[in-house]
Amino acid sequence: MGRTLENKKEIVADLKETLSESSLALVIEYQGLTVAEITDLRRRLRPSGTVCKVTKNTLMGIAIQNDEKWQPLSELLKGSSAFLLVKEDFSSAIKAYQDFQKASKKTELRGGVMEGRLLKEADVKALGDLPSKEQLMAQIAGAINGVATKLAVGINEVPGGLARALQALADKENGDSDSAA
Repeated sequence: MGRTLENKKEIVADLKETLSESSLALVIEYQGLTVAEITDLRRRLRPSGTVCKVTKNTLMGIAIQNDEKWQPLSELLKGSSAFLLVKEDFSSAIKAYQDFQKASKKTELRGGVMEGRLLKEADVKALGDLPSKEQLMAQIAGAINGVATKLAVGINEVPGGLARALQALADKENGDSDSAA
């Protein structure tokens, strides 16, 4: 039994909503994956805020029809398509997919779309090589902490240097008064 028109409209509305919240969409060839493998892929993608949608290309085509941001996706709509819709951390999502692909060896990345631009496999791989949001935040925090530490050491050195200078002056005066006596 096929889907009803009402059911198809719900699917398209859901796709539009998910796309509106997404920053990156990847299209993979998923033919040959079992239900357990698709579930595993979804589980791996979940921490990065990514949704894996398996739907007909025609329904995705209808969902992106009047949206310039996602229009280049139409070039990738052929064969058995699964859509990885990345909401937040695209670097982690790409790494999670690449780990899954290495383990299963059954999927193939066709490409993706980000900010209205079509991405080829090499472009997606380059995005995956970028540090994750957490790594960038840690690097920035480390840099800020390093500057603060150097500043604190510098500020603490001023009174210490002053005290040593005063001590040297006092020692010199004591030395002069000892030699005069």
